[in-house]
Amino acid sequence: MKLIEERIRLKRWGSRVALFMAVSALGFAALSVAAEAPSAGKAPSWKMNATIIEACSCPMFCQCYFNTKPAAHQVGHEGHGMAEHFCRFNNAIKVNKGSYGKVKLDGAKFWVAGDLGGDFSKGEMDWAVLHFDPTVTKEQRDAIATILGHLYPVKWKAFRVAEDAPVEWKATKDRAEARLDGGKTAEVVLQRAPGMTEAPAVIKNLKYWGAPRNDGFVLMPNVVEAYRAGDKPFEFRGTTGFLVTVDIDSKSVAQAGGGGGK
Repeated sequence: MKLIEERIRLKRWGSRVALFMAVSALGFAALSVAAEAPSAGKAPSWKMNATIIEACSCPMFCQCYFNTKPAAHQVGHEGHGMAEHFCRFNNAIKVNKGSYGKVKLDGAKFWVAGDLGGDFSKGEMDWAVLHFDPTVTKEQRDAIATILGHLYPVKWKAFRVAEDAPVEWKATKDRAEARLDGGKTAEVVLQRAPGMTEAPAVIKNLKYWGAPRNDGFVLMPNVVEAYRAGDKPFEFRGTTGFLVTVDIDSKSVAQAGGGGGK
């Protein structure tokens, strides 16, 4: 009898592992479906206005917003290595105002790090990791997962939700700083470059992934952008960095037929 019970337990555990692997392979899109599945009938309306402290490995300004390949990087020493295309990024996100049905999202903070890979012309990126600040509730996490599936409407070769960690987030017109677990897991520091005036340089009328609206890319090269956890850590200095406030909602996404991409 105990043997039969053990086999049943292992079978159930195997099913859970298989489900987790399937979600990881599909990325944000799968998370979106999983979050909406428990609700019967029509999914609730949602909206999110969020500011993103973003940095990546591409030279200023990230060519991924204009091409289907990231910048080429010399891999190796003293110029003897091979050129490799990648865009290794950190996105520290703070929700200014948002809701998913009756769930309020105001103030929620989370972090997405990863690599777009060498060629994303077919909408498939390399890998990404999502961390939530511990203060984000389960209901908020489910809602954010759904919205992220529309904000970043792509497929990831590998995707996972990693352990919670405190997200430090602050920004002014001259400097932006974000740290995950005090910088032990990830860190982004941006500093405004000198311009003609005291105002920052801003790129307007440039689409941010699946968001139908943004207030412009406030350009700030990074002092450092690093992801220090897992088996693919990275660190870059003096490369792309910017602030952007995006606005996305269920009505706009439906009208656009699901949103666009980077």
